Amino acid sequence: MDELLWEKIDREQPVAPHILAKMEEMRKKRMILPELKYIKRPAMIEGIRKAGEVNTAVLDEVGKHIRAGMTTQEIDDIVADCTAKHGAICAPLHFEGYPKSVCTSINNVVCHGIPSRLRKLHDGDIINVDCTTILDGYYADASRMFLIGNVSEERKRLVEETKKCLEAGLAAAQPWATVGDIGYAVSKYAHSKGYSVVRELGGHGVGLEFHEDPFVAHIGKRGTGMVLVPGMVFTIEPMINMGKAGVMIDPYDDWTIYTKDGSDSAQWEYTILITETGNEILTY
Repeated sequence: MDELLWEKIDREQPVAPHILAKMEEMRKKRMILPELKYIKRPAMIEGIRKAGEVNTAVLDEVGKHIRAGMTTQEIDDIVADCTAKHGAICAPLHFEGYPKSVCTSINNVVCHGIPSRLRKLHDGDIINVDCTTILDGYYADASRMFLIGNVSEERKRLVEETKKCLEAGLAAAQPWATVGDIGYAVSKYAHSKGYSVVRELGGHGVGLEFHEDPFVAHIGKRGTGMVLVPGMVFTIEPMINMGKAGVMIDPYDDWTIYTKDGSDSAQWEYTILITETGNEILTY
């Protein structure tokens, strides 16, 4: 966001005094608090919410067309076209050199899979489609899993239980809780079902930039990490592996991240807003 615009919003919509007072109280307890710039103001939240509506619509459009036999490039084309029709921009395109408009991660790909005209979806595949939208300078980010054709019960269960991991994290993401509470809830549920949790990658603040504070680990200890202050916007996006937690990056494209042991992986992602009474899902 333009710095002058940010200063104008900050001046006209400052953080509420009772929020600042509560932050100071927690700071005295040596808790980790976010910088004020990561506490979104009403005008910013409305902008992120609108970006989220587009992001959700794009993933809905993917869901209407995704099928066995199509290439992952066709998914990229759907995302690019639908985003443009809404007057928005695909955030991944050219971000730090990323070559496509969306990430398509199949089976043992944990995340950052690059769409290709050569890779077709096969009956039995599971795929994560990760979409980030910029609308009027505001970002929103979400991903969904899709089951292609006749998927094995083992893969179906992984996808379903990963969604429940996200829901556990969402339930823990309450005002004045901590990032550690989210990680604890996600990992406790995942481990109870016999799965492992990717540690190197996690959720992140979002709204004015692609990636902001806080880093949202999906492994954690209750009561630790940054405090969740009303007005914070971030993603929860657990990456859950059927096998071990280790991952590796493709040495050729330097983007695609696989499970180290070749086991399947699944991921769901929401962008959420911390409110004074709970949280709000901005895109899913």
